[in-house]
Amino acid sequence: MDAEEIRTRIGAGRAFITNFSRPVDEDYKTDQELKKPQPPLAKAAMGNQAIDLPHDFSALEIDNDFLRVINSRKSHRVYTDEPITLTQLSCLLWCTQGVKSVRGKSYATLRTVPGGGARHPFECYMAVRRVEGLEPGLYHYLPMTHQIERLGGMDDLEGMIVRSLSGQRWGEKASVVFYYSCVFYRAEWRYGVFAHPTVLIDSGHVTENLYLAATAIGLGGCAVAAVDTPAADHAFGLDGVEESIFYAMPVGTVAPENQEAEDAFYAFVKEQGL
Repeated sequence: MDAEEIRTRIGAGRAFITNFSRPVDEDYKTDQELKKPQPPLAKAAMGNQAIDLPHDFSALEIDNDFLRVINSRKSHRVYTDEPITLTQLSCLLWCTQGVKSVRGKSYATLRTVPGGGARHPFECYMAVRRVEGLEPGLYHYLPMTHQIERLGGMDDLEGMIVRSLSGQRWGEKASVVFYYSCVFYRAEWRYGVFAHPTVLIDSGHVTENLYLAATAIGLGGCAVAAVDTPAADHAFGLDGVEESIFYAMPVGTVAPENQEAEDAFYAFVKEQGL
């Protein structure tokens, strides 16, 4: 790739994320403005194996010191390979995609994270390795009922995780890997050609809540943008057009004695004198 092509791609990327400031035809209308039917607020169950999640988190040891949680939050890529509890998983899901109420008859969901126009275009899928009470395999979160559904097992779950994370092997030791897809039309219905920058913004809201919630209950994780989208879409049966996975975050049990291994990920900083 020559320098001119690089500059062209950079320019296209900048234009994409600053799309709100770009002019469009004054006659342009979104599907919401055209009174077209609104898409569903959340994806319907994909099967018939729904599992109720606990909604009482009083048994969890939650650090309620907000400033301490903020200051201790960091990315963790080394895990102890111990299981997490179903209540811990439930808490993480609630804190990142939980539906607190529905606005109007079915106009919008008000969730535990902010979302542009309350569209919340994301679906959360999971590769569960070690969660007490759950068989290892692939799962999907049902936010309207705070349940999960088992989509099926996988002969090489760790291999699928590594492939979907573009070869990052550290992810295979996580207790659970969260995968976030975007159901594009859920945002496009309201914002049309302006929808996609809000998707980028809102994905940060979700994963930062996941970071903070994990930290508050003694777990750790690391968000991953280097997702092999075709591999992840194939694993969860998504078409890659109307809905596609674009972000992931492994989460697992962590321990202070693993700090040396954590530091090894950044050995290049010392080696290169950066």
